[in-house]
Amino acid sequence: MACPHCSSPVVAFAVPPALREHAPADETAVCTRCLETVPAAAAGVEPDGPPDLAAVDPAFPDGDAGIALALLCGHLGSFALSRPSIEALVEHAEREGADVFAFLDRLDAEHARFDLERRRTALLDLL
Repeated sequence: MACPHCSSPVVAFAVPPALREHAPADETAVCTRCLETVPAAAAGVEPDGPPDLAAVDPAFPDGDAGIALALLCGHLGSFALSRPSIEALVEHAEREGADVFAFLDRLDAEHARFDLERRRTALLDLL
């Protein structure tokens, strides 16, 4: 029930089939503090219905868009190695109605395992 990286609470979710290649597992968890994504089993939790990603941060939208953005956060720590997944997750979130850059502007990532400002700039350059 805790993040293996920082021991903070996590939110578990079932990854939609269209996003599974970009997830650490079919059932994934996102940390409420460092925003790292890990297999839900590694965090000792199982998804229980639709995820409450607002428990991570109120900036997260509901549904598949929120799940895509949670997975995106998990990839932002290694931008160069995760570029194809980052691009696919951004596109998916936008198709689901999310404004990715507005999300990143509102996201409180003070304790994230990545530098949000640098990643936001890199995403602007990429897209």
